[in-house]
Amino acid sequence: MRVGPLDVSTVSDWDPGPGSLVSWHPSPAARAKALAAPVSTVPPSYIQARHLRSFTEQAARGRDHSRLLIASVDVDGRCDLRAMSYVINAHLRRHDTYRSWFEYRDADHIVRHTIADAADIEFVPTGHGERTSPQLREHIVATPGPLHWDCFSFGTIQRADGFTFYASIDHLHADGQFVGAGLMEFQTMYDALVTGAPPVALPPAGSYDDFCVRQRAYTSALTADSPEVAAWIGFAEANDGTFPAFPLPLGDRSLPCGGDLLGVTLLDREQTERFDAACAAAGARFVGGMFACIALAVHELTGEETYFGLTPRDTRSTDADFMTQGWYTGLIPITVPAAAPSFGAAARAAQASFDSGADLARVPFERVVELAPSLVRPRPLFSLVNFFDAQVSPLSVLTKMFEGLHVGARSDGRVTYPLNTMVGRFDETAVAVLFPDNPVARESVTRYLAAVRSVCVHVADGEPAAAPGDSPALRRQQAC
Repeated sequence: MRVGPLDVSTVSDWDPGPGSLVSWHPSPAARAKALAAPVSTVPPSYIQARHLRSFTEQAARGRDHSRLLIASVDVDGRCDLRAMSYVINAHLRRHDTYRSWFEYRDADHIVRHTIADAADIEFVPTGHGERTSPQLREHIVATPGPLHWDCFSFGTIQRADGFTFYASIDHLHADGQFVGAGLMEFQTMYDALVTGAPPVALPPAGSYDDFCVRQRAYTSALTADSPEVAAWIGFAEANDGTFPAFPLPLGDRSLPCGGDLLGVTLLDREQTERFDAACAAAGARFVGGMFACIALAVHELTGEETYFGLTPRDTRSTDADFMTQGWYTGLIPITVPAAAPSFGAAARAAQASFDSGADLARVPFERVVELAPSLVRPRPLFSLVNFFDAQVSPLSVLTKMFEGLHVGARSDGRVTYPLNTMVGRFDETAVAVLFPDNPVARESVTRYLAAVRSVCVHVADGEPAAAPGDSPALRRQQAC
């Protein structure tokens, strides 16, 4: 799925082309310092703890787990390996998240170890010679898992006309912001060094450790009667005490399988413009209109009268946070009356749910479960909808920054903990779903994408969207 200059895909769909590989990993001295790092009193963030729990639980069942954010950018010329070594180590020492690793004792006891002196971190280059595209992909996804300190690696793929720089970072230490701010940090520093300029004086980075402490202070003050917690409880109770599941069958989850990405173009340029106008006419924005279409599509497929969904939101709140590498993602719960009498009514309701729920992203669901023990922590393959909208900030700013470049944001292709629907808008609108690669899930996702596309096209063309009376469930009721 392309969103302007950004290619969003799984690594298996990426063809970097053959080239000479150089990768950066810890020096023996740095690895020894990390392993000897003392215990820190700083807790993991809630989303880090969720990631470590789900990774460990899935591994115990013999299943793989999606964990890597793989970002890449193509650069002209021959890579200056000395300059790149400086850039990589400056980045690692600048952001304190890279100084930590975690000891997983059990689901409720996760201990952080932290390297005291950032200068002890040193990554060194290793040449691997010529590699084919499959060999490159295999090397990149072999980055160690989140229970290892060095769950992040970097590399260059040199060709005759230029090179590709990549970063393969466990989500434990990164979110989508890295694709923009992180790559720009690398490019700005590298460009300065190779032109003979001194290292760029970047603004001071904030501290992810500080965020983790602030988060625990905020959540420890919450009670079951706090309005934000009560809202989450109501949402969860409507979904069997946890996050909503994908509405269609996904096959036998006890059987191991990989992941795959299936995508379609929802709307061309003209249809996207008309869809946006329909959203505005309904008193909604693009996100509200798209959630309305998903809700109407699910209603058409299942007959469910209420759609429940989740969408991620960046929870950075201070100037320092926006300069900080880390995982700041929270979730907004979405509720849409899928049996609404019109697209406009559904879009207004979806937009209101999105806007009113934005602050709930600051409240990790695991904290809600602590306060309401009848609820259940998120189960694998809960349903998530992620938006990549290049017509609004921050992605609109990034697409201008990366104009003329080829930038990639990729998952490792393993089965994700959430089942992720990704909606991208630049000139056209596209959607892709990362799902367990088995026949049942593939059929379900194919039907789901077709239904969402049908509703979106109807809205763009000014036709009635999926009518409540036209759902399979209601047709069965009418036949009785």
